[in-house]
Amino acid sequence: MATVRERRPGVWEIRVFTGRDDKGHPTQVSRTVRGTKRDAKRAAASLESRPQSNAAGRTVADVLTSWREVNEGVWSDASRRDYRSRAGFIADDPIGKVSIARLSVADVERWHARLRKAGVGETAIRSRHAVLRAALAQAVRWDWVSGNVASNARLGQRRQTQRESMSVDEVRAVIAAAASIDRAAALALRLAAAAGLRRAELAALRWDDVDGDRLKVDSSVARRDGENGESELIDAPTKTAKRRVVRLDPETIVEIRAVREQHARVSRYMFSLDDEPAPPARIGWWWSRARALAGIDSKWRLHDLRHWSATMAISRGHDVRTVAGRLGHANAAMTLRTYAHAVDAADKEVASMLGGLLDDDAGV
Repeated sequence: MATVRERRPGVWEIRVFTGRDDKGHPTQVSRTVRGTKRDAKRAAASLESRPQSNAAGRTVADVLTSWREVNEGVWSDASRRDYRSRAGFIADDPIGKVSIARLSVADVERWHARLRKAGVGETAIRSRHAVLRAALAQAVRWDWVSGNVASNARLGQRRQTQRESMSVDEVRAVIAAAASIDRAAALALRLAAAAGLRRAELAALRWDDVDGDRLKVDSSVARRDGENGESELIDAPTKTAKRRVVRLDPETIVEIRAVREQHARVSRYMFSLDDEPAPPARIGWWWSRARALAGIDSKWRLHDLRHWSATMAISRGHDVRTVAGRLGHANAAMTLRTYAHAVDAADKEVASMLGGLLDDDAGV
């Protein structure tokens, strides 16, 4: 039996009875349809004709647990911690106890409202929502439910803020200041700016990662919790678990060779003092000390050298796909979203170039 209800003009919610769970309670699936009432009734009929749901009393928390069990083996340690934390927050919320057969778009949107009322920021809400959507997508693939209600739920409007970027003079100044601390410190900051490396990736660099003017980036330092409650630093995959190769400029190669002559006998890792990966905190301290010595604004973070690298590359006309590859982004769409301001600056130069070609006295 199906019910069709108009939630707002042109948007219909369908609920279809799918049987009973292992406790004898009735189960149902819901779906949001955009269009006319006839479209909604047609979709309801399609749902009724499908085999019964395999939800079998599973809750949202159960789906999250299954999702983690299947995927944790391919996640990096950092991603594993992030997803475990987000899934835990969802499972602890009242929505975690809701049967997936009964879960509706309204349940998800009320969850969003509950989080906002509790003071949870929009970024955290979006992150948790993404985890719920991914877990429900797996439930759809496994035929536990027929549709992903999280995909149809509306999130609040994301506030767009233009990311600031350090100036060239500030970047040069902080690298010069780092050289007064340790030549290795200056090299670490230069690689962050020239190759767009993250702090954890810098900490995991080995001397044999350099081949001519190519730098292989395939690992990062992560903290792993041990069974005895203590933690240790390990050489783990990068954030996206993908290997990338970044070309380096001649001066950076010169600096690598110079530092290697001094430190290669100490460790196989570029910035370590022993045979273990370098603690990311050491590179963080280099940054903080160099920033203070250079006298630049304390708002700048080590990660802003990576942002500077991408902003400069895109604003100077280099294509986004190449920049995304250097940064190790999963796809160019992520780079476009993050560096829209740099794309706009590059677009302005394109407009000027094209306009110049249309001028009567422009050379061809």
